Amino acid sequence: MVLLLAFAALLLLAVLISSLANRTILSTAALFLVAGFVLGDGVLGVVPLAAGDEVVSTLAELALFAVLFTDGMRVGWQDLRGAWRLPGRALGWGLPLTLIVTALAAHYVVGLGWIESLLLGAILAPTDPVFAAALVGNEKVPPRLRQLLNVESGVNDGLALPFVMVFLAVAVGSGDLHLGGLSMELGVGVLIGVAVPWLAIKLESSRWFAASHHYEPLNAVAIGLLVLALGKVTHGNLFLAAFCAGITVATFGERQRESFERFGELIAELLKLAALLVFGALISPALLGSVGWQGWLFAVLALVLARPLAIWVSFIGSRLTTREVAAVMWFGPKGFASVVYGLIVLASGIAAAQEVFQLVAVTIVLSILLHSSTDVVVARSFDDEHDTPAWYGTARRIRSRLSGAKSP
Repeated sequence: MVLLLAFAALLLLAVLISSLANRTILSTAALFLVAGFVLGDGVLGVVPLAAGDEVVSTLAELALFAVLFTDGMRVGWQDLRGAWRLPGRALGWGLPLTLIVTALAAHYVVGLGWIESLLLGAILAPTDPVFAAALVGNEKVPPRLRQLLNVESGVNDGLALPFVMVFLAVAVGSGDLHLGGLSMELGVGVLIGVAVPWLAIKLESSRWFAASHHYEPLNAVAIGLLVLALGKVTHGNLFLAAFCAGITVATFGERQRESFERFGELIAELLKLAALLVFGALISPALLGSVGWQGWLFAVLALVLARPLAIWVSFIGSRLTTREVAAVMWFGPKGFASVVYGLIVLASGIAAAQEVFQLVAVTIVLSILLHSSTDVVVARSFDDEHDTPAWYGTARRIRSRLSGAKSP
């Protein structure tokens, strides 16, 4: 009940300051994370939570399912075909290169084993657009850059998921039998994620059924709940099923996607903020101090080396300007997907679970501080009018008119 009270009060505060946050370096997501840290056992002890609590695993599962479902809806096959060239570089080259460079830093700086290092790299490879909202939402930023970051952040959560699951299964020390079971779990998840929404959309568009305007937004809700329930019953991978279901709805049900879009984003945002509050409550000053200087050095390298190097290599020969490439290199904020993947590892029982979670935690904390405080600054760098004195534009127009009057 205390957790619910804290979440409700923070949600109201987030609503009240949301307009200010959109114009400044403030971040509502960072608010929930910091509040969780302050209210958790490590500081005030108002919201006592442990990694093994049922509320932690249940909330993390529901939140990631909702986020992946709505993320998938942003990237139907038509959208991907029409704007795949630049996001394809970031996802096809940037994502695996970020994973590899992060794993190298984890192994050589912190001393993790190779499997645990690769697992950590997969957890920290996805990006979260929430902490770069000023950049993605600023119309002064070139449309191709905003589209690139939107598509990349919408897809990379789902693409990183199989790597997380496979490396985690190997880290548990499982044999081929378990890996075969994991393959079955992933396959069943994909099958459910594609078949359920496709069949539901076909039924709704047939002559026997039709959704009223009032119930239309609930169509995608019903699809998502059915995918979730079937995934639970069949032990299919819920997260891969959610991502595939979102893509299927976006591909075959444009009307269903449009009617659900705003409603779905609000549901996902509520669950995401609640999960960030819980994640913050699990972080304590003792945890942040226990990683040592090697852990903090790793976090810095994961942010200022891994992603920038991977993106720089990925966009060699592209038509992006130097300023655009620099913006993409920097804006690889670690956010919600990494939070939940970290919680999954913490509950997995592997020998390095606590150490991996600590490294995930300090990297996300540092990322939120750095990225949410620089998105407005970088976005303004694309606003030429912001940097140019008002008199310059007027003088340029007068000079143009005078030149036109002198010409024969």
